[in-house]
Amino acid sequence: MTERVQPSLDDPVLTALSEGIGGPVGGHARPARWWTPVRVVLALAALAFALGMLQKQPCWADDWTDGHERYVAMCYSDVPYLYTGRGFAELLWPYDDDAEVRAKYEVMEYPVGIAYAAWAAAHVSHWLLGDGSVEPRAEVGADQVLQQPGVLREQRGFVVATTLSLAVATLAAAWALARVHRRRPYDAALFAASPVLVVNALVNWDLLAVALVAGALLAWSRQRPVLTGVLIGLGVATKLYPLFLLGGIVVICLRSRAWRTMLTVAAATALAWLLANLPAMATGWDEWMHFWRFNDERGADLGSLWLVLAQAGVPVSTALVNNVSLVGFGLWCLVVLVIGLRAPETPRLAQLGFLVVAGFLVFNKVYSPQYVLWLLPLAVMARPRWRDQLAWQAGELLYFASVWWYLDNQLASGGGTQPVFYWLAIIVRVACELWLVAVVVRDIRRPAYDVVRRTDPSADEGPVEGRRREVYA
Repeated sequence: MTERVQPSLDDPVLTALSEGIGGPVGGHARPARWWTPVRVVLALAALAFALGMLQKQPCWADDWTDGHERYVAMCYSDVPYLYTGRGFAELLWPYDDDAEVRAKYEVMEYPVGIAYAAWAAAHVSHWLLGDGSVEPRAEVGADQVLQQPGVLREQRGFVVATTLSLAVATLAAAWALARVHRRRPYDAALFAASPVLVVNALVNWDLLAVALVAGALLAWSRQRPVLTGVLIGLGVATKLYPLFLLGGIVVICLRSRAWRTMLTVAAATALAWLLANLPAMATGWDEWMHFWRFNDERGADLGSLWLVLAQAGVPVSTALVNNVSLVGFGLWCLVVLVIGLRAPETPRLAQLGFLVVAGFLVFNKVYSPQYVLWLLPLAVMARPRWRDQLAWQAGELLYFASVWWYLDNQLASGGGTQPVFYWLAIIVRVACELWLVAVVVRDIRRPAYDVVRRTDPSADEGPVEGRRREVYA
């Protein structure tokens, strides 16, 4: 049996902290029979998620109706508002192309995976808590639906059903990450016990995509290219960013000339994405296209450097943001490609995926607080060190607090109306992210710094394709 890396001996932060409870694990320590590493990680993830639920309790108590309270208590979530705002209180299919429905309700602005999950949660809520037909709700305006009998109770049920699905996704992600590196299962504790997971878990449905990304990392480490592609494809159908994992796979396959594997992953990704999108495409093409139009037409938005420039007086049109973001991200990907191809050893998928997704977020025209969850599983697998993770997440926590203060109009400067502190929070957040990017790039260029390669040789193992050995790491 392969000996596991002990966290209290491997990580300097944990080594120092362990002194308060007797010091690092000793040579004669016996492993617990029931508390396996995976179960420990799952327990930490469950605790973090429970704390996240507790953090949202003030908004739950007032039914998310107090706009000031949701920002002061920092408990805002998109979930409850979409129940009445997108027609789920009437159990409407999110891609219904009926003219009256579309005149009354906005179309879901998220990819199909989230729309399907919300639609299913609405049916579960109505099945358990509904007290009759939803037809009377069609007779009132969208802004009056919440006041109809039983709707508020169902909205709460909708939040509960969504919360349970996100809890399952969190545990699935933690389980998958704990199995990516056979000798380092406790690296997943960096995900499970993450402060940003606590505060962002219930802001939106992003954890559904996070679980699929974690599963893709596990499938790749187990040399399952078809499953890797399927999970990436389903992830792209839920949030766009899992697509960028393909960039890392391309770099790895180019280095090892693994053309068959590269095409297999790409084909499985495309097919899974298409099959997931077909129901929406077939029932409401224009409604399905709304996600793409919405993201193309929106301007500089929350959390982005573009918003700082726009509010500071720089003329930033939507067309300019779209074009410069696309060019900037393309150049970033080119740099990652060069770094990956010129590295002394083949980089790991988590490292390359983290770099590409980080670049997308830096250049993107919106950087919502929960987007940190996109980076989280990739970051903890790319650089499993508590010091580095906490330093990066400190910037994220600063931004998490600042965005709610900003939305509550509490951050205007003393001499005017410009939210200078909010700008600083955005800049600090991006700076912390770029610092972690620099650390990961150093690990790629100088593999001796990569703690995974030093302690888990199995991370470099892979199958033989033809006459060449491929790296699934």
